[in-house]
Amino acid sequence: MPMKPYFIPRFLFVLILLTIFGVSSAYCQRLKSGPQDLSFFSGVDDTDQPYALYIPENFDESKAYPLVVFLHGAWSNHRLGLRRLFGVGNSQGYDFIKPGTIPYETDVEASRYWPPFRPVDYIAAAPLARGTAGYQGVPEQDVYDMIDDLKSRFLIDEDRLYLTGLSMGGGGTLWLGLTRPDVWAAIAPVCPAPPDGTAELAGNAANLPVHLFIGDKDGLYGTATEWKARLEETALSLDYVEYPGVGHNSWEWAYKDGFIFDWFSQFRRDLFPEKVSFTTRWFRYNRAYWVTVDDMIPGETATIETKFTGPNAVTVASTGALAFTLNLDGHPQFTSGRKLSVTVNGKTFSVKSADAVSFMLSGDKWVNSRFTPGLYSKQKGAEGPLYAAVTGSHIYVYGTADNPPADVLAARRTQAMSAADWTGMGGRIMVFPRVIADRDVRSSDYVRSNLILFGTRETNSVIEKFADNLPMHLDPKAENYGLVYIFPMNRHYILVNSGLPWWTPLKNAGDRRGYAFSGTKVESLKKYRDFILFKETPDEIISHGYFDNNWKLPADAAAALQAGGVVKLN
Repeated sequence: MPMKPYFIPRFLFVLILLTIFGVSSAYCQRLKSGPQDLSFFSGVDDTDQPYALYIPENFDESKAYPLVVFLHGAWSNHRLGLRRLFGVGNSQGYDFIKPGTIPYETDVEASRYWPPFRPVDYIAAAPLARGTAGYQGVPEQDVYDMIDDLKSRFLIDEDRLYLTGLSMGGGGTLWLGLTRPDVWAAIAPVCPAPPDGTAELAGNAANLPVHLFIGDKDGLYGTATEWKARLEETALSLDYVEYPGVGHNSWEWAYKDGFIFDWFSQFRRDLFPEKVSFTTRWFRYNRAYWVTVDDMIPGETATIETKFTGPNAVTVASTGALAFTLNLDGHPQFTSGRKLSVTVNGKTFSVKSADAVSFMLSGDKWVNSRFTPGLYSKQKGAEGPLYAAVTGSHIYVYGTADNPPADVLAARRTQAMSAADWTGMGGRIMVFPRVIADRDVRSSDYVRSNLILFGTRETNSVIEKFADNLPMHLDPKAENYGLVYIFPMNRHYILVNSGLPWWTPLKNAGDRRGYAFSGTKVESLKKYRDFILFKETPDEIISHGYFDNNWKLPADAAAALQAGGVVKLN
C-alpha cells in the first residue's frame, strides 16, 4: 500500500528553518556597532523621522541594554547631539589663514561624519525632534516614538532609561523627566532652558536623581541656580556642577570622557517607591509610579502626595485632584488579602485590599469608589487646550462651500498654508501637515487626524457638517473679530478658527515664563486656553477660558460671548 505524502504546515516549516539557521530571537539585530542613523515612522505627518544611534561594541542581541536618550539644543541636530553626548563635538585645530587662532567646525560640518567614540556598554539615541521646536507637543511625541522604535529593535532594560540634553534639550530633559518621572531612572539637564509650565513640576523629582550642569558665564546661569534651589528641596538626589568662566558651552565639560555614562550607571528605576509626590495639569500626564489621577480640572494644578506609613497603610494628601487610584500590586509594603488602611486628607478608610484601590470626591467628601468619566466629559485625549489640536496628526482645512471667487479662494488657501508653515526663528521646523480644501477631506481623515478648520459654517462645509454639535459660531458678517476654539469630535479634536486668525499680531507681547524656541504660528497657540473671542487683536479679549469638565461653556463666558452680538451659541 503506497504511503500518503506528508505535508509540513507552513508555520512549522518556517520554524524549522529558523532553528536550523540559528535565527530564533525576536530581537535579531544586524546593525553595525558604533554611531549610525536610523528612523521611525511618525503618524503625525506620515514621515520617517531620523535619529542618531550608538550600538555598543560586541553587541549581544540576547542582552537587555540600558538606554541613554540625548536631546539636542536649538539650531542643532541629532547627529551632532550624539557626538556631544560622547564628548566629541565640534573639533578644534590650527587656522592656517590666521596663525595663532583656534578655529572650530561649524555644526553642519561636524554633522557630516562620525569620529571615534569612547566605547560604552549602553545603547544611546538622539532624535532630531523636528529641529528647533522645543520638546513639547510633536517633538515630545517624537522622543517617545523613538523609544518605542528602539524597543522593537533591541532588548532595552526599562529600569535603566536615562535622559539628558543641553540648552533647549536641557529644558526638554526637565520637561520630559518631570511630566513622566516614572519612565526614567535618572536625568541630567545641561545649561537648561525649560519651557513654560516646567517650574511647578519640580516636586515630581522626588524619586529622580538629577545632575545639573551650568557655566557661571552662561546667560542661563540664573535659570540654572533657580532650578538648583528647587531641586535641592524636591529631588531624590541632586548633583550640581558649576564651571567657572564657562559660557553657554558647559556640555564640553559635562560630557567629557564619558562622565555622564558613569554617573547614570549608579541608578535604576524604582517603580514602587515608598513615597510619591506628583503634580500635573493635564490628563495626558496623569500617572506617576503607583498613583494615577483619575479626575481633575484640566488646566488647573492637581497635586497628590502619597506614602506608605507601614505595611498596608497609606496616607494621601490631595489638592486639586478629584479622583485617584493607588495601583498597589507589586509594592513591597502591600500584601493582598489583608485589610488596607488609607487616610485621605485626614479621613481614614479601612478597605478590602485589592491590587488597585480608588477614591473620588462626592460633593465635598472623599469616598472609596472608582471614578468613571462620562462619555462626553473631559478626559485623556479630550481635554484641550487649543494647542492640543496640533500636537498629533492634524490637517489644515480651508473653506470652499460658498463657491468663492478665485481671489478669495486663493486668500483662504494662503491663510491655511500660513498656519501650516512651521517656519520659526531657527528656520523650517520639520513638521509637514496636509493643507486641503473642505471638499477634499476624506472619511479616514475624520477618524485619524485633528482638523484645523478655517472659516464659518457658511464657508466651510466641514464646520457645517458638525455645526449642530459645535458649541458656537461666529456671525459671518462680523468684521475684525476672531473666534478660535477646540472641541472633541470622533475621538479627535476639531479646532475652529473663524474670522481673524489666532496669530494676529499682539499689541503687547505679554509676559511668558519659560523659553520659546520655534516662534511658529502653531507655538503661539500655547498662550490660549480652550476658546477665545477677540476684536482686532488677541490683546483685546472679549471672552476666553476653558470649557467645563463636560465641555460646556461656563455661564459667565457664555454671557460675555453673546453680549457682543457676533457669536451664536448652540
